[in-house]
Order: sequence, then C-alpha cells, then structure tokens
Amino acid sequence: MESPLRKPVAPDFHLIETFRIEPETGPHDLSRHLRRMERSARAFQIPFDRRGTEAEVQKINAPEALRARLTLDAKGQIQITTTPLGATPSRWTVQIAQERLQSDDVWLQHKTTCRALYDQARASLPQGVDELLFLNERDEVCEGTITNLFVKLHNGPAVTPPLRSGCLPGVLRQRLLDTKRVVERVVTLQDLRHAQWITVGNSLRGEISVDYKGPRGPLI
Repeated sequence: MESPLRKPVAPDFHLIETFRIEPETGPHDLSRHLRRMERSARAFQIPFDRRGTEAEVQKINAPEALRARLTLDAKGQIQITTTPLGATPSRWTVQIAQERLQSDDVWLQHKTTCRALYDQARASLPQGVDELLFLNERDEVCEGTITNLFVKLHNGPAVTPPLRSGCLPGVLRQRLLDTKRVVERVVTLQDLRHAQWITVGNSLRGEISVDYKGPRGPLI
C-alpha cells in the first residue's frame, strides 16, 4: 500500500522536536525524540542522520535549564536553537475548543510546522484559559494545542486517548505508557466531568494539573 504522505516541497516545511536540556542530566528523553523524528522522516521520505543529530545535541552546554528546538527540513538539514526554559506553571485551566479534529488525519501523528489549526486556537485562548482540548468527529477527546491529555477515571485506571482518536504520539505520553502509568482508552466529555484528576503535558514541561471548564460555547 502506498503511503498517503509524500516528501514535502514547501521550503518552510520542517519536522520539529522540542525538549529540555538540564545542566546536570543533559537532554531529556532524547532517544524518544529522535526515534519519533526518524519515524516521521521515513514517512515523509526525508533523509535523517540520527547519530549525527544526537552528537550535535550532546555538544550543547546548558548552564541553566534550556528549551531546545530541533528542526529537520525537507532536504535533511537540521537546526538546533535553545532558549532559557523558564518556570513551569503548577496548574492550568482547560476548556474544549470549538474546532474539531478528524481522527483519520495522518498528519496528526507527525510533529511538523503544518499546525495552523493549533496555532490559531492557541492564539485565541479565552481569557483565563491556558489550554484548549480538541474533540474529533465522534466527540472523543483527543489532545491540546501543545499537550497530550491524561485522565484518572472516576472508577478506573489513568488513561490517555489512543492515537486512533486523533492525536500526536507525544514523548511524555509514550514514557507514561512505557512505564504503565497510563493506558490507552477513548476519553469522553463525561470522563472529564467525573474524573478523579486531569493533567495535560508534554516532554518539555512535564505533567500539569488542570481545572476543567467544559465546552467552549455551544459546542454540544
């Protein structure tokens, strides 16, 4: 079967990985980030020197906690930029976005610069809201604009939406699955309303506890 993805031709197209670098421990979860970039590079038919990239990242000196952004363009060229990480918030308020995701959109499973929907949603966050969560066409909860979702069910395990709902295979998400802290299961709005706790997170910031405000406007 032919892949629905083709090597991009847009000059501004890049694969992206964002991670933190600590002064004492170095790049956090680097192997998982490079594995994800390698998988996406293969899907888009982009050359990727994983070992060479790892060596370049390991050269970075981190006198303080850094936010590192690794990009890979369509020709296989990498670029690494760093900025101070800054403080991580202890708690966020989340709401449901009005926009919907399509669960069968294969682009959702790759972290790229083609993310206009996410950027637009994040740019229009309502006052007092820190993150928006997307639903798919089946009313399943998928992910946030920059985070994956984790929910402790009222009478059940801690779960995260499966990829088939329509979400990025986040590095933090994969680590929590690998360590059996969460399992994959479809998440609904009812699950959010009755959850014991909800967190959102990514590899850069870790898990952030949230207060759930419900749907944004007359969504359902």
